[in-house]
Amino acid sequence: MAVSVRDVALRAGVSLGTVSNVLNSPDKVAPGTAQRVLAAIEELGFVRNDAARQLRAGSSRSIGLLVLDVRNPFFTDVARGAEERAQEEGLSVLLADSGEQTDREASHLDLFEEQRVRGLLVTPVGNVGERLERLRAHGIPVVLVDRLASTGGFSSVSVDDVAGGRMAAEHLLAVGRRRLLFVGGPFDLGQVSDRLAGARDAVQAVGGATLDVLEIPSLTMTEGVSAARRLLDGASRPDGVFAANDVVALGLLQGVGMLGGLRIPEDLALVGYDDIDFAAAAAVPITSVRQPRELIGRRAVELLLAEIDGSGEREQIVFQPELVVRESTRGR
Repeated sequence: MAVSVRDVALRAGVSLGTVSNVLNSPDKVAPGTAQRVLAAIEELGFVRNDAARQLRAGSSRSIGLLVLDVRNPFFTDVARGAEERAQEEGLSVLLADSGEQTDREASHLDLFEEQRVRGLLVTPVGNVGERLERLRAHGIPVVLVDRLASTGGFSSVSVDDVAGGRMAAEHLLAVGRRRLLFVGGPFDLGQVSDRLAGARDAVQAVGGATLDVLEIPSLTMTEGVSAARRLLDGASRPDGVFAANDVVALGLLQGVGMLGGLRIPEDLALVGYDDIDFAAAAAVPITSVRQPRELIGRRAVELLLAEIDGSGEREQIVFQPELVVRESTRGR
């Protein structure tokens, strides 16, 4: 059975209030009395229920981070950056995964509010502006991560995904590919639609180039393998593919390798997005559009801290992406 504050008070021969003061306001307690309480704590192995204390106080030393898919190494790296910056301020990060599902997203937002987190970092699935406004009205500031705020109402940290999509398609066109295919989805994710918009801009600027779209229900490796199968079964095959993220690109690479019929990069040039570590380590290293993953997490926490203490204006930070060229788009 867990040791309670009452057990500590009985062992030390003091009141419950005295134990509470030793834990929370030790300067209010005489040194001799405090020493008796601390000795009782050590002897009994008492561990304070910090979560309960924080709930009673109406505050927390934790911030929430709600991402689209915790299996995606991109979000793992964002979380690492956020956790490192939060730890510097004595805060912890509670990580949750919406799985790109609006109902799970809503449940996690409710849970974070019930836990009274100090603030919330969120990569939204859909349009949750009103829900986030309610969180703020209840004293929980919010910063958007990997999504540009559409208004000045929220701070945000993102990457220019339109520019990144344009960069990916321009590279495929520059290495001589003309029948391009974009693989990604769902398109209600702003990142996916923005990357497609940028790719379309690049293709429209080159005569004779085409861009087809293969929508997939989620940005997973399994869907990438399935997309490879559909690509190989099609009557008209592309000579260049832009995958909406590296996880999908890895699935495409694996699927093409298992099913045969095309060689990467000789027959099919492949570009991913995010530049996760696995992209460089793939059997055919994948060209990718790099995002500063850990820096995104760190800067998001800094914006959230500014909102918590009221020391800064709301701000939209937009990083520029960078193309990293590897074997998946070299030569024919």
